[in-house]
Amino acid sequence: MHPGQACPHTRPTGDNHPALANFPAKLFVEVTTRCNMECFMCMKQNPGSGICEGDLGDATFAALKPAFPHLEALILNGIGEPLLHPRLEDMIAAAKTEMPAGAWVGFQSNGLLISEQRARSLVAAGLDKICLSVDAASPELFRKVREGGDIHAVERALNALAQARAEQPASRLEIGMEFVAMRDNLRELPRAIRWAAERGASFALITHMLPYDEEHAVQAAYPTVTAEALRMFHKWRDIARDQGLDIRRYFKSLIRYATTRSDEEQRLYRLVEQMKAEAVAQGIVLDLRSLMAVDQGLLDEVTAVFDESRRVAQECGVDLRLPEILPKHQRSCEFVEEGGAFVAWDGKIYPCYFLWHRFNCYAMGWEQKVQPKVFGDLNESALLDIWNSPAFREFRAKVIRYDYPFCSNCAVAPCDLVQADNFEHDCHAQSEPCGSCLWCMGLFQCLR
Repeated sequence: MHPGQACPHTRPTGDNHPALANFPAKLFVEVTTRCNMECFMCMKQNPGSGICEGDLGDATFAALKPAFPHLEALILNGIGEPLLHPRLEDMIAAAKTEMPAGAWVGFQSNGLLISEQRARSLVAAGLDKICLSVDAASPELFRKVREGGDIHAVERALNALAQARAEQPASRLEIGMEFVAMRDNLRELPRAIRWAAERGASFALITHMLPYDEEHAVQAAYPTVTAEALRMFHKWRDIARDQGLDIRRYFKSLIRYATTRSDEEQRLYRLVEQMKAEAVAQGIVLDLRSLMAVDQGLLDEVTAVFDESRRVAQECGVDLRLPEILPKHQRSCEFVEEGGAFVAWDGKIYPCYFLWHRFNCYAMGWEQKVQPKVFGDLNESALLDIWNSPAFREFRAKVIRYDYPFCSNCAVAPCDLVQADNFEHDCHAQSEPCGSCLWCMGLFQCLR
């Protein structure tokens, strides 16, 4: 298995599974939806999101307290910039007093509001992890990607955090960087890792870009076909070539009546049918048009950049967390698998990043409309009552069965089932809208 790819693992089952425990193991809490930047890769900039601006209130935060003694992690992230919340340090300190030893509190940030004084207050509050956006090392490209951002401000933030940590020997603060990979900045990744490491970063979180509009869809540095599907396609492409056939001529021959196909076209048709039969037998979904459109040059470039990034990270002592190069066939929803629950600033409870907000995106080459999935409201019910409600528990149990389609690799997508204004079920008759989620296929990552 290639380094950086997810390894097969045995998942716990039954009541021992974190997804089915009586308490969430991780809480992702949106402390604010306000932000001091307007990055195009943020779903808040999507015209269809309808995200209201607001801050997490004291009463809502207090409602989370029953879960704190059971948490492994509290991640204070959502759509906005966490540092804009006026009581961020108070929340960190209050949670730390209730959480088990070894549990951690962290968040991701653009870093613009981190002064020396703010860095000291974060460290004093007990912050364990912080991940700053470093999407390029060159000032010009950074400004382009972060639309007016300043890499020198991030540098000041990293230096301030490193200094504040040094002043507090008991601090466990881990400083990291986040890099959103796209075609424009891909080649900057190794340099950005080294740049951040030289300024105190000990881990690097790399994620692909989720395009929220058609204009930026061309920036995506990944195809939507799975690695298994591409391997099978390449296998049969080579078999066809050895027989003097060009598999890319399949659709041209397909439109002819069987009786008018040439001998070569008939042989090609039969060969593709054999490939399809093998795919069905192995549970692999093949979208031939998407497979034929894969940009092999881009895949080779991503592979080379990721390999170089691993070398740089190892040299610099950085814990590098890379995404998949291709969507993986064996899906794994870390959010649900690890017992996560998502809390919006207004108190509503959601199951994962994918279903946390309303947005449109072009991750799969077509416009996808994603609707949030709400399981309760802290203004009306207790957190643990929501977590243990039959509806939420059943949802999580069904998610970890992974019995839903591969919409990203489907020849008939987008279908009416997925695009319905009110999702009811997919083509597998499942009520979880996870077939079109690319987080569980390893392309997108966040601090967790």
